[in-house]
Formats: sequence, C-alpha cells, structure tokens
Amino acid sequence: MKSAYELAMERMGGGDDKPLTDEQKEKIAEIDSKYKAKIAERKIFLEKNLSDAQAQGNGDEIDLIRRQLNDEIADLEAKSESEKDKIRNS
Repeated sequence: MKSAYELAMERMGGGDDKPLTDEQKEKIAEIDSKYKAKIAERKIFLEKNLSDAQAQGNGDEIDLIRRQLNDEIADLEAKSESEKDKIRNS
C-alpha cells in the first residue's frame, strides 16, 4: 500500500527525478541567492514607501504599495523557480 506522499508524488509526476549534480546544485544556490537579494531590495524600497504613506495617512496609497510589494515578490519567486526548473531539467 502506498503512502499519501507517494500517491501525491505520482500525481505530480515526481518521485523519479534524477539526482542533481554538484554543478546544478551550485547554480540553483546562486539563483536562490540572487533572487533573495532582489526580493530584499524591493522590500526595503517599498516598505519605506509604505511607512511614508502611513505617516501621511494615505489609505489608498498604502493598499497600492502593499499589493505592489506582494505582486513583485510573487513575480520574483516565480522567475526564480523558472530558472531553477531549467537547471533541474538540463
């Protein structure tokens, strides 16, 4: 009898992945580092804008900045995963 994990991996097409080479692991680590830095940079910039908007009491701008921050983080994370997937599949 298969575990829930094994069944989920089968449905996702996983479980039979070949192991990563040291070079692939290094490239993936570089991508992680690069995108973590980009995310931190955007957070710093937008959180400063957010605190400025909060100080001014501008509710519409606060919501806009929060959405922008979430969208940019999601976009950067998606790009990171895409680049890592290319390396995993090479």
